[in-house]
Amino acid sequence: MIEELDSVVLTCDLPGKGLRRGDIGTVVLLHEGEGYEVEFMTLDGETLVVVSLSPGQVRAVGLGEIACARTIEVGA
Repeated sequence: MIEELDSVVLTCDLPGKGLRRGDIGTVVLLHEGEGYEVEFMTLDGETLVVVSLSPGQVRAVGLGEIACARTIEVGA
């Protein structure tokens, strides 16, 4: 079960938001069974976007997973 402040993994690309499948965000608000408000940030702490996502667009971080880094255009 995904809770507020959990890290989650995006399961689909969101090109209009500059996000790709596999990007990791933090749940900042639960929408009572309707989905989540998720913040995506750079590794140096700059918020890229806060977006409302349905339960099918994110998943919990799994055991044995490792994060990777990619360069983005800030303000994308």
